[in-house]
Amino acid sequence: MSNRRRLKRLIRTKLNSAGRQYGAARRAYSDAKAAARADLPTDEEGRARIVCRRYAEKRAISVDDQARPACYDPDHQDCRGCVEDIRDGQIETW
Repeated sequence: MSNRRRLKRLIRTKLNSAGRQYGAARRAYSDAKAAARADLPTDEEGRARIVCRRYAEKRAISVDDQARPACYDPDHQDCRGCVEDIRDGQIETW
């Protein structure tokens, strides 16, 4: 393989890696910002730490701007109750 191809491959690999790191940092910032707005504790990646009412398990999840977890199902009563609890500041966390 020529030096030119190696250099192109190295640059492409480094740029792809930087893009993935930027995307991950951006998601973590967005997740932490939404969780902070909802006054929820977060993990090291910025995801909110709640106890799921539907499945009764600890979860680290992303929260959108309307304080809805990423796993939110509008057709399920427990999910609707979870969002109400988040908005009322009464959600169980860990």
